[in-house]
Amino acid sequence: MTKQENHLWYDFLKKLPMTVKRQKNIGNYIVDFFIPSASTVIEIDGIQHTMTENEEADEKRDEYLTKLGITVLRYTNPDIDNNFSVVCNDILAHLELSVNDLKK
Repeated sequence: MTKQENHLWYDFLKKLPMTVKRQKNIGNYIVDFFIPSASTVIEIDGIQHTMTENEEADEKRDEYLTKLGITVLRYTNPDIDNNFSVVCNDILAHLELSVNDLKK
């Protein structure tokens, strides 16, 4: 896992009151994080995802996951580095949770 993925995992996702799987295979894809009970994937994108061919691959992957009924939340490495609390609050909002729901 990247530095940003580790940060999100150890400092936030691990505290959620639901199972979060890391580096999970779904079909032909490996997603960064998968929350089965919420049918949600969380992807942390590095700079390589801004290249045209990778953007197209990401769109295809997101389409596939969406057809399976999975919501994809995407954040960039700079989002994690510079706006960590915003990312965490966005994930909580999507999961309909609050900070009070996090495990200590």
